[in-house]
Amino acid sequence: MSNSATVRARAARIVAQVAAGRSLDPLLQDVAGEHAADRGLLRALCYDSTRWYLRLAALLRQLQNRPHQKLPPLLQALAIVGLCQLIYTNIPAHAAVDQTVAAAQLLGLERMAGFLNAILRRWLREGQQLAAVVDSDEAVRTAHPRWLLDSLAHDWPEDVQQILAANNEHPAFWLRVNARRCTGAAYRMRLEARGMKVLAGMHEDHALLLERAVDVQELPGFADGLVSVQDAAAQLAAHLLEPQPGDRVLDACAAPGGKTCHLAELQPELAELLAVDVSSVRLRKVADNLQRLDLQAQLLCADAGQLAGWWDGKPFDRILLDVPCSATGVIRRHPDIKLLRRASDIAVLVERQSQLLDKLWSCLRPGGRLVYASCSALRAETSGVVAAFLERCSTASDLTAGLFGKLPIGRQVCQWGGCAIAAGTLSMDGFYYACLEKTKG
Repeated sequence: MSNSATVRARAARIVAQVAAGRSLDPLLQDVAGEHAADRGLLRALCYDSTRWYLRLAALLRQLQNRPHQKLPPLLQALAIVGLCQLIYTNIPAHAAVDQTVAAAQLLGLERMAGFLNAILRRWLREGQQLAAVVDSDEAVRTAHPRWLLDSLAHDWPEDVQQILAANNEHPAFWLRVNARRCTGAAYRMRLEARGMKVLAGMHEDHALLLERAVDVQELPGFADGLVSVQDAAAQLAAHLLEPQPGDRVLDACAAPGGKTCHLAELQPELAELLAVDVSSVRLRKVADNLQRLDLQAQLLCADAGQLAGWWDGKPFDRILLDVPCSATGVIRRHPDIKLLRRASDIAVLVERQSQLLDKLWSCLRPGGRLVYASCSALRAETSGVVAAFLERCSTASDLTAGLFGKLPIGRQVCQWGGCAIAAGTLSMDGFYYACLEKTKG
């Protein structure tokens, strides 16, 4: 059996597990091909099959002789991987069909090889007609669950089509140049000398957008800490917090550490930088990033909302609160969100977000600044949380609109408290920020 069939079989196993409720990224860490080409193909098949799963599943039902027949999960996943190749990749049709059918044997689905072959070949004959049937439903056409599509349309009436399209794109590849080690202009020159085309830059080229994604080991100076991979929208957090020399800074919910490291890069004269996260496993990623970049921060495994377990009572000058959320602003990076999130999750997340904001506000000194950050695209988790907080908290002042006005980030929505960026704006992820100052009592 060829490696190509083996990769398809692995992809089907992973896609089946995602459909059953498991996150995609950890599954891809568990399974690695022996060769770079196999690893690349595996990742592409898993991400694209997951990204378009809801549409592919609808097409698969149309392709079956009995559309309402429920297929075994592994067979369904393999058929979706096969259709994904025919619709969303440049893999030659004969190779996609032959190797997907061959993968059935590796998965113990030999008896279903004929069925699978018939499904894929029927798509090649009748695909356009069948697609017209399922694509009349916008949720299916855009491969979004109905509840999420309706929420986005309600919260983003002018931008919903941009957001839906951005969610189905491959993510942009943004870099963050370590300002302690290299200027943006110098690093741009190093990239271009290696034939890596830079499409855009921000913050004096310390944020750079590459034309295509590459393995991090191909980036000049990556191992030596010259650069990190971080979306430009996420990079705004440190700029909005504006830490000053001598500040005591808290990064709550800090893992995997991109924002912690960025704060240390921007302001080398902090009195203290404390990174708190509830997961010891994820904190190890923060430690790894700090070590590679030759930066210092104090790491603490704790629930940021349970102050008695970690806070010494000394107030912070700056607090970054990057709340746990639905992550609906970063679907293009994590397409499994479409399958894993439920409408019922949002109320639970909002309660947690509100609790964290209330608790950590008490840790901020008068005159200090807290930046509430979220990669959710939903108003309930973003401006809804902040607007309710501003109503009940007499010591909070919203500075966001004025601070955003200084940043070169194109259109944003600033209302109900804070500012939101729609996914796809200047090739950025969807993000929300509220910059809140504690008035002196």
